[in-house]
Amino acid sequence: MPKYMFKASYTVEGIRGLQKSGGSARRAVLDEVAQGVGGTIESFYFAFGDEDVYLIADLPDNKSAAAIAIAVGAAGAAAVKTVVLLTTEEIDGAAERTVAYRPPG
Repeated sequence: MPKYMFKASYTVEGIRGLQKSGGSARRAVLDEVAQGVGGTIESFYFAFGDEDVYLIADLPDNKSAAAIAIAVGAAGAAAVKTVVLLTTEEIDGAAERTVAYRPPG
């Protein structure tokens, strides 16, 4: 199953919600969200810095990942960035492919 990393930054409203319900409650909600599209969460971390949350999920496809990102973004409590993660085997396969490319100039 493909892996996706979601990076989220809370809005003020999102931070207030986190203060009220706590981190475990957020993880539980997102576990349900992933299961709802046929996936699972591999890891979930809160962090300091530009992003407040890093989440890695196994999801069936890009549509599922996009649906989650849209739903979370539309709720307005967090801004979400989605990263498609590739395995080493996928990169090996990509490196073996021949691509017709000519650099500019």
